[in-house]
Amino acid sequence: ARDKRWVNLDTAQPHHRSMHLLAASVDEPFMQKVREGLETAGVRLEASHPEYGPGQQELNFEPNEPIVMADRHVLVKQAIHEMANQAGLAATFMAKFGKDEPGSSCHIHMSLEHIDTGKTAFHDGHGEFGMSKVMRQWLAGLVKYAAEYTYFLAPYINSYKRLQPNSWAPTKICWGVDNRTSSFRLCSESSQSVHVECRIGGADLNPYLAFAALIAAGIAGIDEGLELPEPAANNIYTSLSLPELPKNLKSSVEFMTHSTMLKTALGENVVQHYANSARIELEEFEKQVTDWELSRGFDRC
Repeated sequence: ARDKRWVNLDTAQPHHRSMHLLAASVDEPFMQKVREGLETAGVRLEASHPEYGPGQQELNFEPNEPIVMADRHVLVKQAIHEMANQAGLAATFMAKFGKDEPGSSCHIHMSLEHIDTGKTAFHDGHGEFGMSKVMRQWLAGLVKYAAEYTYFLAPYINSYKRLQPNSWAPTKICWGVDNRTSSFRLCSESSQSVHVECRIGGADLNPYLAFAALIAAGIAGIDEGLELPEPAANNIYTSLSLPELPKNLKSSVEFMTHSTMLKTALGENVVQHYANSARIELEEFEKQVTDWELSRGFDRC
């Protein structure tokens, strides 16, 4: 991949066939080794299966506490890179590795438990969709502050190439009941397992920062006693009334640097550090001449 400058690569699958019966068998020799290696390292998967992109894979992990999950996230990425290299393959966790290919995400499922009983704090059999007051406030915090912490879910210029309409990645700030076009999907509604999935993050995120930002927003929702807005329904991409997620890295940095919530929760020095890092990234990108510019202008200007 490096010798080809990461272009014109042959994908592990020849085309999009994630639902084809042969899709899993083509990748299985490598994926079996991945699953066995991760289990040996103490990382248990609930499932793995081919995704929509050619050669794209989805891994679902058993839930655990945030730090444990963040550690496993990093371990899994490192392990897959190393195992791919040994197999003569190349793995990428870019949010969007090709213009015409689907993006790669890191969907984060969240729930709270009571410390003393270990029972879920999110479920209330009398609440709408089975949600407790605490869950509604937590989710309201995620929604209210989404633009401010988007940077921690999409930390690179490339991250925003994934957050496009009609891509199964969110573009609007809202929640919905089992709605995969929303930023926050209510899962297992009206059951003991009711919880929320954040669909904003790409596979390129730093899990420690992403988890910290989401937890800070959820806690803020509880502390502020926020009211949860009504759920969005149907195809959210077509909605003209819902607020939009930041469209690029520059925009997300602006939201982050003006966030009192993040500065209070993470520290102003932390926010400024990552804002400066993003600005350097943007300055370097502005100096680059891209393939798109060459194809548009080389013999037309």
